[in-house]
Amino acid sequence: MLRQTLGAAVLLWALLFLPALLFAPRQTEEEHPLLSSGQTVSSTAAVEADSDAAHSLRLWQEGKAIELSVEEYLQGVLRGEMPAAFHMEALKAQTVAERTYLYYQMAAGEKPNHPQANVCTDPSCCTAYLTEEAAREKWGVAFEECNEKILEAVSATDGQVMYYGGEPIMAVFHSSSAGVTATSGEVWTADLPYLVSVESPESADTVPNYYSVNTFTAAEFREKFSAAYPAAKWGETAKDWVSDVVRTDTGRVESATIGGVAVSGQDLRRIFSLRSTSFTIEAGEEAVTFRVTGYGHGVGMSQYGANALAQEGKTWREILQWYYTGITIEDYTTP
Repeated sequence: MLRQTLGAAVLLWALLFLPALLFAPRQTEEEHPLLSSGQTVSSTAAVEADSDAAHSLRLWQEGKAIELSVEEYLQGVLRGEMPAAFHMEALKAQTVAERTYLYYQMAAGEKPNHPQANVCTDPSCCTAYLTEEAAREKWGVAFEECNEKILEAVSATDGQVMYYGGEPIMAVFHSSSAGVTATSGEVWTADLPYLVSVESPESADTVPNYYSVNTFTAAEFREKFSAAYPAAKWGETAKDWVSDVVRTDTGRVESATIGGVAVSGQDLRRIFSLRSTSFTIEAGEEAVTFRVTGYGHGVGMSQYGANALAQEGKTWREILQWYYTGITIEDYTTP
């Protein structure tokens, strides 16, 4: 009796489940990489694994760290860093520069300004960032059109990063150059082989405030400089205060002597809130005037220069290879 019962049970199991086992779709190694002895990942899965959407970061914003995908971060940074009216190829070039700089920063480790997060929204520390809500307010009725360009630029360059010597580069950029970009050694201490001086095609016709003028009365000039350098000695008139202006090979102010104190062009830019170190100094009897060209530190890609190159027909890859010497552009690979 027991044998008959067991036989009936086996027969019933076979009738119910055997067709499902025979005709169910079979999962291949490509569909499930863990089934293979070598745990091979398909090419499609590999691309997805290193896409912007697959990677996350911590962003320090308004006093707290928030987690978001690299894709979301790049969208916000592109909204904040480059005019949406720019040519699409310039927007793509900016996106790749941003992505590369992000991975460069993350590889360098935490920053003392925000140890709880990889990056922040302070442009003087990391890069500018504009949320979708803030962009709606800024762009108004043009939001949909502008934001569509932002999303397209990020999507079209998904995962693309600039490398030199097998590592993501320090892909710094600035708003506009004074005809040529600066070397990294002009601004920071190290000369990097991919951050050399190159011609940049933007001009006063295409860049707002390409030329700017900062004038200070003698009293204002002395007060600002003395706050940074109390040891400065002042003559009777402002005309006697400025001497020994030294320029770099790209025409930027490397150093000058103010009130008997040797100071760098970078410090003068900071003290007097100048748009760049491409400036002249005119010291008169009662005032000092700075005449400035361009905006930013001048190293790496010029954003307005990139837009000019795009309008000439250059692709985003060509733009990046123009400004970053000897780099390769590849899919990002997780270290």
